[in-house]
Amino acid sequence: MKIFIGADHRGFELKEKLKKELVDYEVVDLGNSVMDESDDYPDFGALVSEKTVENGGMGIVICGSGVGISIAANKVNGVRCALCWKEEIAKQAREHLDANVLALPSDFVSFEEAKIIVKTFLETKFSGEERHLRRVEKLESEKCCGGGCGCS
Repeated sequence: MKIFIGADHRGFELKEKLKKELVDYEVVDLGNSVMDESDDYPDFGALVSEKTVENGGMGIVICGSGVGISIAANKVNGVRCALCWKEEIAKQAREHLDANVLALPSDFVSFEEAKIIVKTFLETKFSGEERHLRRVEKLESEKCCGGGCGCS
């Protein structure tokens, strides 16, 4: 499986460490390639997401809080990016949401925690249950749902 990975300056160190752990995967590092405090997380969130969708792989994006880069990632059609800071959230993101991009908050997870989260995310399969399929289809549609909220 191809894994696309990217991080801004706050996630750079964690990205570099995680790459060394992903020896069973084809890892494509989309940057930043150097520590640059003037870089911007939206650039890496978008690029990783675009490549993930184009190539059918999985993505990992990292910034300080994980929030900004996950918002950027989710702007790309076909991406379901999940911000995960615990193993259980990563497991559920894959089983229930068929998430294809993982966002990590480098300021709030240790390297050891991040390794477990990444392993869980990459090894957990989508359940395929009807209720989860239905919900993912709603996420992928132009309208978020069919009723009451004003999106339709």
